[in-house]
Amino acid sequence: MDLGTAGSLICGVDEAGRGPLAGPVFAAAVILDASNPVAGLADSKKLTEKTRDRLALLVRERSLAWAIASASVEEIDALNILQATLLAMRRAIEALVLQPDAVLVDGTHCPRIVHPVRAVVKGDSSVAAISAASILAKTARDAEMLRLHAQYPQYGLDRHKGYPTAAHLAALREHGVVDIYRRSFAPVRDLLRPV
Repeated sequence: MDLGTAGSLICGVDEAGRGPLAGPVFAAAVILDASNPVAGLADSKKLTEKTRDRLALLVRERSLAWAIASASVEEIDALNILQATLLAMRRAIEALVLQPDAVLVDGTHCPRIVHPVRAVVKGDSSVAAISAASILAKTARDAEMLRLHAQYPQYGLDRHKGYPTAAHLAALREHGVVDIYRRSFAPVRDLLRPV
C-alpha cells in the first residue's frame, strides 16, 4: 500500500481499554489536517491527564475528521476482547464524515474495512494521526469510567479506570460483580464460579 501520495487522506486508528475488567472498549479514528497541525501529539499513555485533555480538544478542533466508537461489555464477552476492539475500530472508521484513502492502525491487527489498511507496531508513538486517535480514545474511555464511577462508587473506577489493581480486585470481591464487568475476563469469571 502506497501511503506517501501527496494529498491523500490518512486515517489513524487506536483503542483504549483492552485490559480493564470493566466498561466498554473504545476506539478512535482521526484524519489530521496537514495545514493545521497539533503540536505535542504522543502516545496517550505517556501524557498526563491534563495534557491529554488539552490535546483532545485541539484534535477535535483541527482535524479534517474524527470519530469515536465503542464495543460494549456484552460484545466483549460474546466476541472476545480482540474482536470487540476491531469492531469498535471499524465503527469509528465508518463514522468518519470524510472517507480516508488509507488507514493506519496501532498494533498488529487490522479491522475488516473497505479501505487499504496497515497495522503499525508502536504506531501511537510514531504516527501523528494514530497518536491523535489514542488521545481521543483514552479521554473518551476515561470520561465513561467517571460516569460509571458515579453509578458504582464502591469500585473506585475513578482511580484505576477498571484495571485490575489490588484495590479494585478487593472491591470486586467485597461488592460482587455488576453488569459493567467483563464476565469473560478471568478475575471476574473466577468470582462468578459457584463455591
